[in-house]
Amino acid sequence: MTIKYLLEKEFRQIMRNTFIPKMIVMFPIIIMCVTPWVTNLEIKNIIVSVVDNDHSSISSRLIHRIEASDYFIFAGTERSYEDAMKKIDMCKTDVAVVIPENYERDITNGRLPRILVSANAVNGTKGSMGSAYLANIINDNLKEAVHANTAVNKEKLTTFSLYNKGQDYKVFMIPALMAILIVMFCGFLPALNIVGEKENGTIEQINVTPISKSTFIIAKLIPYWIISMIVMTICFLLSWIVYGITPEGNILLLYMLAMLLALTFSGIGLVISNYSRVMQQAMFVMWFVMVCMILLSGLFTPVSSMPDWAIYITTINPMKYFIDGMRTVFIKGGTFGNILPQTTALAVFAAAANTLAIYSYKKNG
Repeated sequence: MTIKYLLEKEFRQIMRNTFIPKMIVMFPIIIMCVTPWVTNLEIKNIIVSVVDNDHSSISSRLIHRIEASDYFIFAGTERSYEDAMKKIDMCKTDVAVVIPENYERDITNGRLPRILVSANAVNGTKGSMGSAYLANIINDNLKEAVHANTAVNKEKLTTFSLYNKGQDYKVFMIPALMAILIVMFCGFLPALNIVGEKENGTIEQINVTPISKSTFIIAKLIPYWIISMIVMTICFLLSWIVYGITPEGNILLLYMLAMLLALTFSGIGLVISNYSRVMQQAMFVMWFVMVCMILLSGLFTPVSSMPDWAIYITTINPMKYFIDGMRTVFIKGGTFGNILPQTTALAVFAAAANTLAIYSYKKNG
């Protein structure tokens, strides 16, 4: 019965706080409705200028293809490569395309002419992606021009996506954003709760009671586990209402993964709060841990693209396993067997974090 009164105390503290109840509702709405749009890695509005040294029908078709693309803003043609580079140096264009002389004649004679693509790589992502988009357009234009001359180009290549068929980046981001919300609610809030009680001196009243450390820690964690499940429900509703995106797999598996991540980060938050004396110290340490785990989780960039030393570090990052599991179930429609490795890893992390939270808490007095 002791834990019943402790839980009543925790819920009353949360409801009396004028900020937390509002954040439980507003924070998921802002994250789910704004972040998928602004974190889209699909590059658009790339400003392109063209130097046409051939002035042929095929080069004109290439220019019209570039002009019609949704990814580019056509800045017109330049007289020379030097003029185009000046525009890049002045940041008035992002990419310059130089069509060589005798472009059409070389294609007609069976030769493959080379087109120069010069990109401003100050923004590396914009430069590389813009060059890749242009390469596809140039290849399509070349295939169309030589279609009748070579047998290879008579073969039509088609691409079929097994998952995320619309190639919508929001489908890829939404499961990962849920991890950030769980970390914020189950990592930060429990950590700040205990440190706040230390600063106010109210935790001394608990320390002089015969309540065990495990009972006290569990009572601190349960409200935030419940909050995390409420937040997940809000996320699923927003995903369906705003984007029309629903999980391909069993939604109960997603709740299971969310609960394991909530258990893990609430334990990490309490460990940090146990060793922190003031709220500012807990916030800085928790923020450091959260940022490192997010960057090493594969949320924004694939883990396989990281250096070897970073890949080794990700093996002890619980967010990596959560995001892998969420995407497997949410996007691919995976079953429990498909996410068994991720589930096992998260269960181990949760048990370790909460055990350490109990043993690191010191009852004085």
